[in-house]
Amino acid sequence: MRENGAFVLHWMIAFRRARWNFALQRAVEHARTLNKPLVVLEALRAGYPWASERLHAFVLEGMADNARAFEGRPVTYLPYVEGEADAGKGLLAALAAHACVVVTDDFPGFFIPRMLAAAGPRLPVLLEAVDSNGLLPLAAVDRVFPTAFAFRRLLQEVLPAHLEEPPEEDPLSGAVLPRLAALPAGILERFPPALPELLAGEPRALAALPVDRRVSPVPGARGGGAAARTLLRQFLNDRLAHYPEDRNRPEVEGTSGLSPHLHFGHLSVHEVFAAVARHEGWTRDRLAARAGGRRAGWWGMSAQAEAFLDQIVTWRELGFNLAAKREDAERYASLPPWALATLERHAGDPRPHLYTPEQLEQAQTHDPLWNAAQVQLVREGRIHGYLRMLWGKKILEWSPSPERALAVMLELNNRYALDGCDPNSTSGILWCLGRYDRPWGPERPIFGTVRYMSSENTARKVRVAGYVARFTP
Repeated sequence: MRENGAFVLHWMIAFRRARWNFALQRAVEHARTLNKPLVVLEALRAGYPWASERLHAFVLEGMADNARAFEGRPVTYLPYVEGEADAGKGLLAALAAHACVVVTDDFPGFFIPRMLAAAGPRLPVLLEAVDSNGLLPLAAVDRVFPTAFAFRRLLQEVLPAHLEEPPEEDPLSGAVLPRLAALPAGILERFPPALPELLAGEPRALAALPVDRRVSPVPGARGGGAAARTLLRQFLNDRLAHYPEDRNRPEVEGTSGLSPHLHFGHLSVHEVFAAVARHEGWTRDRLAARAGGRRAGWWGMSAQAEAFLDQIVTWRELGFNLAAKREDAERYASLPPWALATLERHAGDPRPHLYTPEQLEQAQTHDPLWNAAQVQLVREGRIHGYLRMLWGKKILEWSPSPERALAVMLELNNRYALDGCDPNSTSGILWCLGRYDRPWGPERPIFGTVRYMSSENTARKVRVAGYVARFTP
């Protein structure tokens, strides 16, 4: 650490929020200890894979929220948006040249691990990457878990200790830090802050950016912490009571809708957990002494709250566990051996239908329910959770090989979904090919013993007529 630097730099790349943020909290701690100003750099690249108006607009709305959150606080906030690919190259190094230390986000997905691995050795000061992904720190375990049951059992053993030390709700509350008069000369001239009209997501400003304009913003799906907390309140007040029944009903808005906000770091799972606990009147002494990996009964909350926490804690953090421990987490070879073996045995099976990636993208199949799910993905940046499983299973059935099926699933999901490229989203896709599952009989063509789903059976289990009518291609 360089104690004679001009400021502490927080490079905000994954946990894009001013609250409940271990990484920002660590940067504030350094600034207090060194009695130095704090600079927060939040940058948005133009050349990342699948960059689009949809994803840019969502992130920009979060940057606008952060600008408001930092206004009047002892922070110099620099929201930088590339006007062309690689225009921001050199910005981090220019700021780090004057910094005491750089604190950033330890996120195990997308291009971020590679970016940090490349940036760290080049910087003239210490780069600290801080984990603020979930309730359980990624470093708390040293192995990969094959099933949700195994991971849940581990959580029930070790999570209570970590619940005692959540991040601060407002890391800047009461912080007395010196103010930075100005950023070093020349930096703002070369790397100007994003203009207010761009942060506001004005269509003309968005249209000037070199991103995919065919993937347009989702009407009504606003990014940022303020919108996320509104969604959270609405869910707890209006939908949590019926969550176990409604979450798998396509014709009902029964889920929280928080996945994109968690993915872009606009909302912390710690804040979600705290809100659920308040709603339930819960205290830690209600945790069961033992639960043995069971889905219900450990938290000491209502059945509805426990069902929700199983999704947002167990299943979400299970995906992060694999992403953090295996570099090939998104690749076909990362599937469990039994799934690889059974899919390989049936790789040459005749397919009843073969569709090109373009036909799938445009929802041009013979299956109205699958088409509706794909249309929802393109229009709304999401697929109803229950139907996303069917969506992936049918792509396997209609692709020339399971490897090709995975490539198409990832391409469509990452291009259109607001939570694409997230470890949780990716693990949901690979679940369609056997991840976190077990062999199911009878053995079938194409699928082997990978769990089978059909549109006909789905339509018998849940009501889909209204869903299909709503999302007609």
